Amino acid sequence: MRSASLSMALFLLISLLSFSLSSSSGEAGLRFPRYDGKERVLDIDAENWKRIVKESPMLCLLYHDSPGSGNTAQKQFHLTELTLEMVAQVLDGRGITFGLVDAKKDKKVAKKLGLKETGSMYIFKEDHLIEFDGELSAHVITEFLLDLMDDPVEFLTGEAELRAIYALDDVSRVIGYFKNVDSEHYKAFEDAARDFQPHIPFYATIDKATAKKLSMKLNDVQFHEPFTDHPVNMADKPHTEDEIVHFVKEHRRATLRKLRPEDMYETWEDDIDGIHIVAFAEEDDPDGYEFLSILKDVAQANTDNPDLSIIWIDPDDFPLMISFWEKTFGIDLFRPQIGVVNVTDVGLLGSFRKRTFHEGKKLDDLQWKHRVKTGWTLTA
Repeated sequence: MRSASLSMALFLLISLLSFSLSSSSGEAGLRFPRYDGKERVLDIDAENWKRIVKESPMLCLLYHDSPGSGNTAQKQFHLTELTLEMVAQVLDGRGITFGLVDAKKDKKVAKKLGLKETGSMYIFKEDHLIEFDGELSAHVITEFLLDLMDDPVEFLTGEAELRAIYALDDVSRVIGYFKNVDSEHYKAFEDAARDFQPHIPFYATIDKATAKKLSMKLNDVQFHEPFTDHPVNMADKPHTEDEIVHFVKEHRRATLRKLRPEDMYETWEDDIDGIHIVAFAEEDDPDGYEFLSILKDVAQANTDNPDLSIIWIDPDDFPLMISFWEKTFGIDLFRPQIGVVNVTDVGLLGSFRKRTFHEGKKLDDLQWKHRVKTGWTLTA
């Protein structure tokens, strides 16, 4: 039998839920924000940039080409402005200043600020400059900035947290084990984490039991590549901030990478000799899931091959791009596809040398470098 206290607790919970449902329209908790018309995004120029940089705990700048005079160009720039205004509205009160820097009108300001690539967003946080080179949509930018506002290092203290980070197998991860948070070696680890936040998550533990499950000794630092089971251990120890930064940069290009909205352009530009091996597969689709499992096995077996880099694209993550990819590459994204893309081709037209999942199911021919350069793909 239930105890009286448990029965009373259940009664109160049901009553509260009933009241909540009956006293609302059912949509009160799901009202997406609408632009309120208030202008929060600043135009950054030679007269105000120093003051704004000095006064802003966190400054987010979109470096853009000067919009043309045509109607289409003006509309496109207006949409970009509204996107940034929406982000500024949602994050209002969190200490972030938003601004626009015109590449033509404010060229000198951009140079002084270290802005290089138009179309990118640059975030100044403390003494770090972080580039956002992803999809310019309100939800993607907002999530990126919220992650950037979080602590640079997350602590692992138990079995549940270990399971959680192992479940995040599609991203690179760095893990360190330290005596305590006051350790100079932890401080170096934390400073290094800021150089990669939020692109690469850093985790730390000061718990012996947790470290033992990770097979780590004091002051160890591990790099976990996406879709692989065995981490790379940093040689020697303890480590300085510069050594950790160098170690992560050396290993950050994974054998198999997932194209993500928050860093899609950065990933796409990180090619090997102008070439990408690209795999399209829906993870929620049975054929796509099986194909992805094969790609993971390939990545696991070739994790030490510096000339092998595969980009996995889940079409579900980029619904607005599906028609473009199908027309550009001449493929059907309702089926898993793999091929070679020459990113130096203008418009990428005709550059996707493909083999469908059913034609190349085993993917056991791994003469990658030769086949990429001669325009072949994987064979069964």
